[in-house]
Amino acid sequence: MTITGKDLIDFGFEQGPDLGKALEEVRALDLSGDALAQWVAQNKPAPKLRLQDAPAYQINLEAETEAEEDNFAKVTETMDVLMRTPTLRGGAVMPDACPAGPKGTIPVGGVAIAENAIHPGMHSADICCSVMVTEFEDSDPKTVLDAVHKATHFGPGGRMNGQRYTMSPDLYDAFRENPFLNDKKILQAAQEQLGTQGDGNHFAYVGVSKANGTTCLVTHHGSRGPGAGLYKLGMRCAETWRKKLAHGVLKQNAWIPADTNDGEAYWAALQLIRKWTKANHNGIHQAATIFAGGKVRERFWNEHNFVFRKGDLFYHAKGATPIDDEMLPDTNGVQIVPLNMAEPVLLIRSEPNARNLGFAPHGAGRNMSRGAHKRAMGDEAEADIFARETVGLDVRFYSGNVDISELPSAYKPAAKVREQMERFELAELVDEILPYGSIMAGDWERDAPWRLKAAAKHAAKAQEAAA
Repeated sequence: MTITGKDLIDFGFEQGPDLGKALEEVRALDLSGDALAQWVAQNKPAPKLRLQDAPAYQINLEAETEAEEDNFAKVTETMDVLMRTPTLRGGAVMPDACPAGPKGTIPVGGVAIAENAIHPGMHSADICCSVMVTEFEDSDPKTVLDAVHKATHFGPGGRMNGQRYTMSPDLYDAFRENPFLNDKKILQAAQEQLGTQGDGNHFAYVGVSKANGTTCLVTHHGSRGPGAGLYKLGMRCAETWRKKLAHGVLKQNAWIPADTNDGEAYWAALQLIRKWTKANHNGIHQAATIFAGGKVRERFWNEHNFVFRKGDLFYHAKGATPIDDEMLPDTNGVQIVPLNMAEPVLLIRSEPNARNLGFAPHGAGRNMSRGAHKRAMGDEAEADIFARETVGLDVRFYSGNVDISELPSAYKPAAKVREQMERFELAELVDEILPYGSIMAGDWERDAPWRLKAAAKHAAKAQEAAA
């Protein structure tokens, strides 16, 4: 009698990549009957993890308007699916929460606590998106804004050769020694993109401390190409583990077991990406300090797209600011929460409690997508929208093109986020940096070479057809 895969399955061996190898082995051993049953019992893989009954999670979000109610429904719907991931033990939603992908994807403003598991999809491609503040002794806001405009770079890609910031040789060597980061594209991006801020909602903001009257520079960006490269490789590794360990888990919620070689290497890679991102902020701030001829009183930072560890629990924050000192090896106890370019940047302090789970909001969040916001603005001229929403501010778009999806009206009302942050006891206010001006990438794609080339080609064809 020839043993088949069905025979092994009948004895309790699950279908999967190990089944074929097991079949070859039992045939070679010529096992059957009780001997076969005993072999399967001793050698079958552990049962795959299934979706669990979702554990409770904290909701620090309320809705009043129709747009807020729609956002609330989408956020809770995606969290309800997310929390069924079998590694998760708890979670939270912050007042700035909004959806960030298909149902079951951790939302912006979401926290997910996993046991012995690192989920790359729960920190997203913008790993270690973070904020840094430099407080100056006596520099004026315009001087600092002009200085950071000269010091920074927005838009796609990196800096041209001859204009690059220098990556620490020790950090570069550490990248090369890590199996996830020793990648040609990652290493190239780590050198070329140092001193850059990318696009989207990343910014350089200058304002004045309400408490001290001093000028402050605030930058917001993540780990750029190096982080995106690590995310891609991490998701690929997690998918391999998902197929081996889980059944029914969404691809975006795949994980790397933290106690494996892969898990240890990925955790180490995250810490190196954190160092690179902090160095990126520091480089821009230090260059701006030199260009402004300023003197630094204080400099501090915090990340809000990252994974934080406490024992065998991994706290995944997708757009949530950690306020638990145990998660922050280099905190001064004050964390940074920007809202929008026309509102103060909040400096906060807090302690972990049952509602916040060690986190606060990372900003204002959105009630609708960028595209939906643009459509909601109708046919009003871009220049008129810009003028109305930036009155009294020195707002600059690095590309020269306004991006109305980054103007204040694109975000949730700052007052509501602040009110909910206070009412839910997420944090207490330490100081506010009142706005003077800011720089963002703007709509750089409008003048992208590929777009201009396509437009020229289309115009040439139209002219030819009309001739």
